[in-house]
Amino acid sequence: MSEKPEVGSIVEGKVVRIKPFGAIVSLGEQVQGLVHISQVANTFVQDINDHMKVGDIVKVKVLSIDPETNKIALSMKEALPKEARQPKGDRPYKGHKQENRTTNPAEEYFKPQTVNPSADFEEKMREWMKQSNERQTSLNKRANKRSY
Repeated sequence: MSEKPEVGSIVEGKVVRIKPFGAIVSLGEQVQGLVHISQVANTFVQDINDHMKVGDIVKVKVLSIDPETNKIALSMKEALPKEARQPKGDRPYKGHKQENRTTNPAEEYFKPQTVNPSADFEEKMREWMKQSNERQTSLNKRANKRSY
């Protein structure tokens, strides 16, 4: 393959380098992409060398292509057949609970708080300071729990 693949396509490539964070896969002349260690298998990958070696031919799915840097993100686990991506009864990261969340907890925490729109600047500032102090207190409590 001498031209860039399209996002979403599944192609074969050759592993040319292995780094602790992932593998560089050649997709043809002058076209290479990165399979991040989190995209190698549907289970936790401690050492990428346990899953591949330089010279292996691997099937990968093109996740994204950055037009400015021409970096290509690849996934081996997304190239697997759908039924093989998630073995029955096995979760990818044991101990990590998948909950039915509608939003990211960080987004929920940092979303703007509603303040009375008709309040004057001083009142808005007092309300903001109160919310800010509450958040800082919460963060300090978490940090203190972790340090023990």
